[in-house]
Amino acid sequence: MYSNPIRLINIIILVLTLAGCAARPAVLPDEVPPMHSVGEFSDDENVSRTRDPWEGFNRSMYKFNYEADRFVLLPVVAGYETAVPRFARTGVSNFFVNIREVRTLYNCILQAKGKKSLATLGRFLTNSTIGIGGLFDPATAFGWRRENEDFDRTLETWGVGTGPYLVLPILGPNTARSAGGLAVDGGVRWAIANAIDPFGGTGIRTEIETGTTALETVDLRYRESFRYFDSDYPFEYYMVRYLFSQERELKILR
Repeated sequence: MYSNPIRLINIIILVLTLAGCAARPAVLPDEVPPMHSVGEFSDDENVSRTRDPWEGFNRSMYKFNYEADRFVLLPVVAGYETAVPRFARTGVSNFFVNIREVRTLYNCILQAKGKKSLATLGRFLTNSTIGIGGLFDPATAFGWRRENEDFDRTLETWGVGTGPYLVLPILGPNTARSAGGLAVDGGVRWAIANAIDPFGGTGIRTEIETGTTALETVDLRYRESFRYFDSDYPFEYYMVRYLFSQERELKILR
């Protein structure tokens, strides 16, 4: 998501500033009794593909992410929903999804997926032109399904193992391999942006890039339905880890 560490620091500072303008903290669901046991999500049979040797660190990150979500991201998202009309929010989402078509395109090429590469290129060109820079999504209306490939999937295609489970700050559940994939995709995006340099002549390039990345961060959280549940029941960490593993396996099969 983030092109480099310095920008991430800038984004965190900006989001914290925005959070101070939010009307109230996000409301989380009320506590309910656990419907599952810890063992259901932590026994060897269910999580045989989800090694978690860094559980102590991951639990700390899980708690950090919950606090960041509750006191920063969700209040900002609530303010975003209040201040920005739905049609504009849809346009923002379409714009950033269109940018991520580039990531899908080069990863499809690296994975030797010819049909997906052509479909993704067609989507990107159509939405960038007829869709006015990606604000609209006519490609979907034309029947071109959006693909979603990243360097994690590319590494998987090349036979690289997933590695241990890893909870990243803000970004949440990952594996060692997917974390590496995020770094590569972020680096490629940074290189492309610097080669094109669309804001180079404005004199406020850093400010525009920081604001754009902050808006993308808010948009990603706005479109994500998951909400951390501060119930203090120990099974939640295992449940999230288990569901992440199952989701990953379903993506492999599709």
